[in-house]
Amino acid sequence: MRIAIVSDIHGNRTAFEAVLADLRQTSPDLILHGGDLADVGASPAEIIDRIRELGWQGVIGNGEEALTMPEKLEEFAGQSSAPPSLWAAIREMAAWTRARLGEERIKWLRELPRVRNQGPVALVHASPESPWRSPGPEASDEELMSVYGPLDRQVAIYGHIHRSFIRSVRSAQNTEMLVANTGSVSLSYDRDTRAAYLLLDGSKPTIRRVEYEVEKEIKVLSACGLQHSDWIAKTLRSGSPQMP
Repeated sequence: MRIAIVSDIHGNRTAFEAVLADLRQTSPDLILHGGDLADVGASPAEIIDRIRELGWQGVIGNGEEALTMPEKLEEFAGQSSAPPSLWAAIREMAAWTRARLGEERIKWLRELPRVRNQGPVALVHASPESPWRSPGPEASDEELMSVYGPLDRQVAIYGHIHRSFIRSVRSAQNTEMLVANTGSVSLSYDRDTRAAYLLLDGSKPTIRRVEYEVEKEIKVLSACGLQHSDWIAKTLRSGSPQMP
């Protein structure tokens, strides 16, 4: 079975449409989403409506929790060492996004599960315990196994960090599992501005990178009325995290 996992779209319709075109070429049997569908982008409602129309199943991300349960955003912000200006910007952008989504879409986002199992594959946004925290590509085998081993699947897939990787990890008890990160459709942090998603062909994973018109999306972003769109534009252009 061939499964595609598409994560971290972040309301970027231009990148999303490019990924959809690529999916028509790769033609997987099943497509799942990894969360962070709508936040900090120009087209939150359009992305969610299209995913629901396509029937993609998926998981809740920290973006969804920030939109549907603002107390989760405050809880994480209260533990963060990031400057208050960052969290002020995120709060403003979340309020703008909520207003465009409306209560029915927000209810749908709130009800997304934290973990989705598909045969030997487990999908989470960040980690099984939290959609806000996850290891990075540099994590040791021991850390990856401690976080994703409890899923009790041969393959664990997550998004969240906007940097794709594929690792085969082994525990002290000689248990082996595949851990892969999908990368992100929008807001890449690996200095490659292309969209990314994961294609799993049986037990063989591949990261797909898809060109899209970044400047076209930035024009849409600039005109949509989202606060701090210049911050998002800098991240899209650089393929690396920026500060507002």
